[in-house]
Amino acid sequence: MKILVINSGSSSLKFQVIDSDSEQVMARGVCERIGIDGIFNYKTDKGIALKEEVSMPDHKAAVNVLLKTLVDKEKGVLSDYREIDVIGHRLVHGGEKFTGSVVVTDEVIQAMTECNDLAPLHNPANLVGVAACRELMPDTLMVGVFDTAFNQTMEPKAFLYGLPYQYYEKYKIRRYGFHGISHKYVSYRAAQFLGQDPKRVKTIVCHLGNGASISAVKYGRVIDNSMGFTPLEGLVMGTRCGDVDPGALEYLAKKENLDFPQIMMILNQESGVLGISKNYSSDFRELKDAEIKYNEKAALAREIFAYKVAKYVGSYAAAMNGVDNIVFTAGVGENDSDIREEICSYLEFLGITIDEVKNRDRKEAFKISDGASRVNVLVVQTNEELEIARETAEVARQNKALEKKD
Repeated sequence: MKILVINSGSSSLKFQVIDSDSEQVMARGVCERIGIDGIFNYKTDKGIALKEEVSMPDHKAAVNVLLKTLVDKEKGVLSDYREIDVIGHRLVHGGEKFTGSVVVTDEVIQAMTECNDLAPLHNPANLVGVAACRELMPDTLMVGVFDTAFNQTMEPKAFLYGLPYQYYEKYKIRRYGFHGISHKYVSYRAAQFLGQDPKRVKTIVCHLGNGASISAVKYGRVIDNSMGFTPLEGLVMGTRCGDVDPGALEYLAKKENLDFPQIMMILNQESGVLGISKNYSSDFRELKDAEIKYNEKAALAREIFAYKVAKYVGSYAAAMNGVDNIVFTAGVGENDSDIREEICSYLEFLGITIDEVKNRDRKEAFKISDGASRVNVLVVQTNEELEIARETAEVARQNKALEKKD
């Protein structure tokens, strides 16, 4: 089964073509600056690589460009776009409506549209990508894979805020958690790497990138996730503040004469390690270089980040009454050995000890805890596109079975 995986943003569209039987990535790329000047990046498993300016006034044009390239006699990997059996769309916020992946229908689109207020930067952009694909490939099955779905196993004690219950009943104000596609892939891949049954182990996944979140996965089910009603809650991130006292925001608004949109701009785009480092950078690599050069604020930003991660890991170990595996993933988690080491230095009470040599390794999946450690500590490269393809293939198989039954 050949699957086209689509991750649509407001001005970009990432894609991969994956053969679900072999899980081989046949082609991948991204359409950037849609609606501006248009840049098309494309690579195949045959070694073909392109980066060119292409007019893409909207997402339909972007999908048209990628389809034409996929079937091009010299650059393509398909003889006909009808070889694409199903399209899997990454959809960010499904609210409480979706606890798993589903066939995209008019009813699903309407239900997701009703969640737009919960993710105004993501859901409308996702739906634009869906609409473009439906218009150009109306006969192709499409599946929606929700970023919030894996977290829907959280219980009320974990997802409810200490607000009047009526606001949950009226507006569904609660914690949803994000990065669910990554957390699912990584928790299961870690168990596979260790020869474990994922439904019999307790795993904490640290998805650490410019956006960062931590999940507690107990016996294959999420019991908590550090992000909340929006991706703003939780850890200090690249530009997001993470947990903050709302009273401090009222105080700041009064002192600086700021309205709420201005406050939200600060919290989402001017805070995190960028803000702590006094606007030096939100890139952890640049902060690391600056720390080596004795930039105190850059060092402080990295220190605060590691401290906050360790606090969440400790609390999730308590929430699960123990932990078997701790897994680092995403850009920072996979590549910053110093951050990993600093985080683990706070966790010696769990019996964690790290092999410094192994911690400097770089593989798809590897163990960094030593033989004496009572908890397995791993690094696993996340692969959200592959997880989307797997879930899409499963929904497609189920749909086909239902059609035969009917």
